Amino acid sequence: MLERTMQEEQLLELSGPVEQIVFRNEKNGYTILEINDGQELVTVVGSLPWVSVGEELQVMGKWVKHPSFGRQFRAEAFQRYKPATAAAVLKYLSSGAVKGIGPALAAKIVERFGEETLNVLEKEPDKLCIIKGITLSKAKSIQDEICKSYGIRETMLALGGYGITPEESLRLWKRYGSGCKERVEENPYCLCEEGVDIDFARADAIAAAMERPQEDGGRIRAGIVYVLKHNLKNGHTCLPAEKVCPAAASLLGVEEELVSGYLQELCAEGSLVAFSVQEREMVFLPRYFRAELYIAERITLALRFPAQPVRKVDHAIAQLEKEFSMQYAPLQKKAIEEALCSGMLILTGGPGTGKTTTLNAVIRLLENHGEKVFLAAPTGRAAKRMSELTGREAKTIHRLLQVAWDEEDHPVFSKNEKDLLECDAIVLDELSMVDVCLFEALLRAMPMGCRLILVGDCDQLPSVGPGNVLGDLIASGRIPVVQLNQVFRQSMTSLIVTNAHRIVSGQMPDLSSRKGDFFFLSCPQAQELSHLVVDLCQRRLPASYGYSPYTDIQVLSPGRKGELGTNALNRKLQEAINPPEKGKKEITLAGKLFREGDKVMQIKNDYDLPWSKADGEMGEGVFNGDLGVLLEIDRRGSTFTVQMDDRQVVYEMETAGNELELAYAMTVHKSQGSEFPAVILPMFPGPSQLYYRNLLYTAITRAKHLLILAGIPDVVGQMVENNRKTRRYSGLACFLRKGEEEA
Repeated sequence: MLERTMQEEQLLELSGPVEQIVFRNEKNGYTILEINDGQELVTVVGSLPWVSVGEELQVMGKWVKHPSFGRQFRAEAFQRYKPATAAAVLKYLSSGAVKGIGPALAAKIVERFGEETLNVLEKEPDKLCIIKGITLSKAKSIQDEICKSYGIRETMLALGGYGITPEESLRLWKRYGSGCKERVEENPYCLCEEGVDIDFARADAIAAAMERPQEDGGRIRAGIVYVLKHNLKNGHTCLPAEKVCPAAASLLGVEEELVSGYLQELCAEGSLVAFSVQEREMVFLPRYFRAELYIAERITLALRFPAQPVRKVDHAIAQLEKEFSMQYAPLQKKAIEEALCSGMLILTGGPGTGKTTTLNAVIRLLENHGEKVFLAAPTGRAAKRMSELTGREAKTIHRLLQVAWDEEDHPVFSKNEKDLLECDAIVLDELSMVDVCLFEALLRAMPMGCRLILVGDCDQLPSVGPGNVLGDLIASGRIPVVQLNQVFRQSMTSLIVTNAHRIVSGQMPDLSSRKGDFFFLSCPQAQELSHLVVDLCQRRLPASYGYSPYTDIQVLSPGRKGELGTNALNRKLQEAINPPEKGKKEITLAGKLFREGDKVMQIKNDYDLPWSKADGEMGEGVFNGDLGVLLEIDRRGSTFTVQMDDRQVVYEMETAGNELELAYAMTVHKSQGSEFPAVILPMFPGPSQLYYRNLLYTAITRAKHLLILAGIPDVVGQMVENNRKTRRYSGLACFLRKGEEEA
């Protein structure tokens, strides 16, 4: 571990005894400590699990400057040594590093044995019995603790030889204890197991270095599980058994028959679940089988014991119509009645069909009835938009359920069956974006008799995570569904709305208009089209409409790759909108160039990331899809400062590259749940798996006031004709129908 990093010339070396542990995160081993380097106390930060006061530490790393705490040494690798002097041993034992020894007992032991103390504790514990208060049993217990401490050290060194990092070693030790080195050597594919979560390819490389055979049982079992885990990224909660075997056999380079035998073994022992879905054997990872089964059972229970119906709904609707001098359409009235009378409703429909108006009526009438209504959405931007449309607070599902993180960085929700949400109704928007695990968590926290109003557009893209919740709930036929399909007169003047509905019905959108809010600009060459997109953002739309490329204009693209993908467009838009200037700092992180003044986007949920506002308010949590502007790059402090709406967020530079990316252009998938004043969508040939009807529809419905398609008309036509609904294997609809039969 240490030898590997010493080869990196830019790293410096620091050594000395540990004087103080300032902070330690027991989950991941992140530590802030002070070392006496012989001249001064030096603050060292990094992943330093199990290091204790009094130990000698050799650290490789570099100097950084923290904006609040000043100069620090950031550790990249380290080596621990036993305390060398009696004084160091006393500090080590007094710090609580060895369970069963406190400061008073530590002083007695060191006074008696001096520099030989640790050898006595480790090899001759019976000598401790001459000290008053230490029995033979306690002496053996102290020996066990000291051996454990230094066993961890030796284990980390041994695992480092396989390229396993200190953080990964920590996870292995927590899962397997003192035998983790032997466990890895016996079966390197244990590295792939939950709680350790090392990629199959790395485990396979480690196994190959150990010269393990290709037909090794551990390898085949891990390969089968990897196929299922990999397909979670494609949205599948399960796979047909007849597809799992050939996929795993191809990955592993072995015979299908061999894979089939191990698949049966995994299912028999419960490591996987085999279940018949529509007379086809499907294979699940247990976590996702339980999630879908729970959703089906909880919804079945809610349908059997619904919320109390609101009386005189017709009269209440008439009163609202009178109050707002309007009249609800028949389907809107039906939706309102179902929400208030049946206790569960799926409300769906495209743009301009009155979903928001209907939803506001439902919320208003429930509140008038004295019910406490919670509003939620899957992302921060979707929740913010929901708040703007309803005039009420909406939270992300994670925030509503009060998320925390366990030792393995998995979400744990404070709100659950043991601590239910205190509400009478839950309104969940953008259901198409919600995966099965998140929906399961919400249902676990929903009290009995609580209304559940689910809102979504079934023609939009499905969730990024596994499952097809909205589609499966509708397909099951168990829950009342109202699909609004009448486009209201005021919306029919919008070509964005009318063209969106044309696309959904398989018709070519009107590309000929030169007025209104929807334009098509023909441009047959990729390079020319790229220049056009940049010009629209940088010059034409700001000049014609006063739009800002930071806050108003959003370029969307089906994918990341190619000249019209988000990677290339972001580089070109960055150079045009935020070019390099003298005094404007920039840096490359994780292969991405960031420059002060850049438009950036958070690409994962980080619930611990602190933020502050100008009025002094402080909080935590930045969410996937949040947009902002990079205000400052502080190289000496190794930090990024980003302004996100009214919040200022400071990132550690080492994490910023993994949490941020340029956002002048983003994929259509990333735009889900958002709405922008102006959207530019380049239309140029690409892979058919990214160029299909639902993706085009989702992109167009992100535009609020202006939509510009630019490129080749035939590409638009191809996307409209390509009605490949993203096929997702799941069991939820089947479980719901089965629940109905049993009920």
